[in-house]
Amino acid sequence: MSDKKRLFLLDAYALIFRGYYALIKNPRINSKGMDTSAIMGFVNSLFDVIRREKPDHLAVCFDKDGSAERTELFADYKANRDETPDAIKVAVPIIQDILKAMHIPVVEVSGLEADDIIGTLAKQAENEGYKVYMVTPDKDFGQLVSDNIFMYRPARMGNGIEIWGIPEVQERFGVQRPEQVIDYLGMMGDASDNIPGLPGVGDKTAKKFLVEFGSMEELLANTDKLKGKMREKVEANADLGRLSKKLATICNTCDVKFDDKDYELSKPDSEQVQAIFEDLEFRRLREQFLKIFFTESGETKTATSAPAKETTKSVAGGGQFSLFGDNGAETESKVISGRRTIKDTPHVYQQVNPGMSRKLFLQNLMKQAAVCFDTETTAINPLIAELVGIAFSWEAGKGFYIPFPENQEEAKEILEDLRPFFESESIEKIGQNLKYDIKVLRKYDIEVRGKLFDTMLAHYLINPDMRHNMDVLSETYLNYTPVSITELIGKKGKNQLSMRDVPIEQQTEYAVEDVD
Repeated sequence: MSDKKRLFLLDAYALIFRGYYALIKNPRINSKGMDTSAIMGFVNSLFDVIRREKPDHLAVCFDKDGSAERTELFADYKANRDETPDAIKVAVPIIQDILKAMHIPVVEVSGLEADDIIGTLAKQAENEGYKVYMVTPDKDFGQLVSDNIFMYRPARMGNGIEIWGIPEVQERFGVQRPEQVIDYLGMMGDASDNIPGLPGVGDKTAKKFLVEFGSMEELLANTDKLKGKMREKVEANADLGRLSKKLATICNTCDVKFDDKDYELSKPDSEQVQAIFEDLEFRRLREQFLKIFFTESGETKTATSAPAKETTKSVAGGGQFSLFGDNGAETESKVISGRRTIKDTPHVYQQVNPGMSRKLFLQNLMKQAAVCFDTETTAINPLIAELVGIAFSWEAGKGFYIPFPENQEEAKEILEDLRPFFESESIEKIGQNLKYDIKVLRKYDIEVRGKLFDTMLAHYLINPDMRHNMDVLSETYLNYTPVSITELIGKKGKNQLSMRDVPIEQQTEYAVEDVD
């Protein structure tokens, strides 16, 4: 690893737009009806950089009010762009709140584009001995690349990240020096910024001119070497070419100052970040946040158990918190959540034993108008799954669990007692992903009849863009976090248990909580 410290400068709007349009066919809509695609896309890009690169210093640069200088030079600069989507307008202040909670500098100056802010900061940091990585998919930044300044193009659509140094810029643009990218863009124009360029000059012609003349100025000074219509077009549009080059030039002398102390990555405000993610319903991003910043093993600590302390070794060129090295300092954070759990919610979940207990349960079951039920099995594939138990509930905070023996003949005998319930036309059956339970019961020659209400299908109808698993529904609409299956059987892999290996008491609490 290089001894030089590294500064990562993120082009905010380029990453925000990229994240928004990457999800345009399947936008992320939360339960409030808010499109969170732009926020999610940007935060994913930010976390990916931090997780992969463990930077010492980092800042995020925003446009504010466009480029006053370029608009003055050319009124139609960027005039071809569509109106910014409302979802992005709403996203920007929230993204800035997230960055502030993470103690990551937000750099914006009215009348300056992020390109110019990044260009200025990059050159200043280079002069102070830093390696600088400009995190952006925008090709214009190629003009700033040097021995110590690089373009960092984030991963997308399954492709890996790309880091462009001088050789990559030379190959991409057909130039000898990165600063010639300005001439390349000036000659061929840039449709995304509405920079006109020279009429009739495209990618191949611009590269050819750069090989022959080296710059816009030399091309315009030697138009006598051009032939036919091309000579006429270039000579007639010489001023347009000069203007286009000015418009394409990223300023590196703006009124901003690189501050190595302010830009040093430090421990974020965990509670504040989690509160924002909670409001946005970013469950997975919250988990990623805690994993990146507060744990080394990847296991987060919950607010209901005493947090284990994490100690990490210092890393050369590392940052200021656990994953990046903290000189042995102990770092901890709790999962901050206002949601209820089984531990703080009164409930009565009962195991139904054979004999009089089951007889009374069955009598009561048949008196109900609607019952929620859920099967516990040995596999997620209903064709091979064996019943481990069935949970029932028809009153909030209360429910029952019937465990099933491994012996399949004995299991069928229990199901015969339950057949009148499942085949009753007058009792409505409620469940989550009922298709699975129906398939499992059909293996035992039990047909589920009567009215059915599937919470997963119902949620798909009212909010098709959200995820529909029960944990999401419970947290979103009930402000309640259910027991995770991994707490009982572990994570997927060869060491994962079967539900049949879980003690009956834990099966009962888990299964009845689901139906409750």
